[in-house]
Amino acid sequence: MRRLHPLVEVVGIALVGAAQTVAFVHTSLWPLQLLAVAVLAWRVGAASPRRAALLGWAFGTAWLCAGTWWMFVSMHRYGGLPAWLAALAVFALAAFLSLYLAAAMAAVARWRSSSPLAAAAMFGGAWLLAELARGVVFTGFPWVASGYAHVDSPFRGLAPWLGVYGRGAVAAGVAAAFGFSRLSLPRAWLAPVGLLAAALAIGAVAGRIDYTEPAGAISVSLLQGNVPQEEKFAARHVPEALASTFAQLESARGDLVIGPETVIPLLPDQLDPAWWQALLERFRQPGRAALIGLPLGNEREGYTNSAAGIAATTADQPDGFYRYDKHHLVPFGEFIPTGFRWFTEMMNIPLGDFNRGRLRAPSFEVGGQRVAPNICYEDLFGEELAARFVPEERAPTILANLSNIGWFGETIAVDQHLEISRMRSLELQRPMVRATNTGATAVIDHRGRVAAALPPFQRGTLDARVEGRTGQTPFAAWAGQLGLWPLWAAAIATLLASGLGRRRP
Repeated sequence: MRRLHPLVEVVGIALVGAAQTVAFVHTSLWPLQLLAVAVLAWRVGAASPRRAALLGWAFGTAWLCAGTWWMFVSMHRYGGLPAWLAALAVFALAAFLSLYLAAAMAAVARWRSSSPLAAAAMFGGAWLLAELARGVVFTGFPWVASGYAHVDSPFRGLAPWLGVYGRGAVAAGVAAAFGFSRLSLPRAWLAPVGLLAAALAIGAVAGRIDYTEPAGAISVSLLQGNVPQEEKFAARHVPEALASTFAQLESARGDLVIGPETVIPLLPDQLDPAWWQALLERFRQPGRAALIGLPLGNEREGYTNSAAGIAATTADQPDGFYRYDKHHLVPFGEFIPTGFRWFTEMMNIPLGDFNRGRLRAPSFEVGGQRVAPNICYEDLFGEELAARFVPEERAPTILANLSNIGWFGETIAVDQHLEISRMRSLELQRPMVRATNTGATAVIDHRGRVAAALPPFQRGTLDARVEGRTGQTPFAAWAGQLGLWPLWAAAIATLLASGLGRRRP
């Protein structure tokens, strides 16, 4: 194999890692993600463990920087951090999280088998461990997990069985089979091509199966206020924003009206009592309901990032409404990690230490449907949404994401978050409705297809009819009961079975 200058190789691998990010925004370009992983496997296969670790770290760091650079916008434009410090923070996070991939690639270089297929299996197992670690440890940061590049690929059919991490591992293993093969030899094509064809065929067949059944339908109105982020929490702009929100709520005609995360930026007791009472009365009428994002709590008990469900059936509940409190909080935004208060205090962003809600929160029952809210990036954690499917008879029939991606400006974050919600619909075979401040406000059916959407970055209301679903996918069944532990076990077993403990010849 031709040797490359060490610096050229590292820079090249970093560029490849960054380039694959295109497939996470334009998902029709999913082969690009396979090609990027194949190139990484090709170079790792010829490297020492130390060199392989460096290549994995460079690939991962560039991948995460390219996929999450929009965090710079929130910290610099809205938080007021100097540009150099905001850029350094993005790089530091990417560099730290890429240590998992570095360790995985070192293990592959140290113990992989001489058989391309066995080595590919080991690569897939190591890749899975690295992605699980990034998605779970220190509360998890699974953004741009590799499986999201395959929302529209033939691998999509594996989602109801394996979830995003399992699907990403299968794709990585297939790509590695090409990277480890000596493709200059005609017969060497047979194994990786056969593996790719088998994986795509299985995915295509599995993707045709309906694991769930229709359960009636309701009409929804999804609000997109497009409130500029710099105005959303500014005291002088709040009255105008509240008036605009009430006008949207009043004109909406769906059975269920859903407003974005913190569409009401104040606590109920900070609102004009007449305004709040008028809102409650409007949606306590039979056949009307609303689900709106707002903060709840008090100084003594603490505060939560929440959604309030208002309907005729909620009038006798303790607060007069259904309440969902966000469970998976954002580090630095909704809780401050130990030792980092100095960093958050440098930003002019309304931050706080919020209380954490219940993992298995009950659904909001409206129109014969059980609507399960999730707030902001909670839909990144499919295993946590699956936990709400236990017990099965109380499982949600519709998922609802309430978000405000306005913190990140007009960037790829909007498109990425839409693909993340589509993945949850694929895994759980439930429709996902999204009400957001700036986009993407959309209705996604149980097959992960966007049925209707508003253009981002403009004010509007999306009216659509949504069909609820009952039943469980295999992923919902095992992840709801066991979380991600089966994938951890599968990854370790794959490593052991494919050659861990043996030196490479």
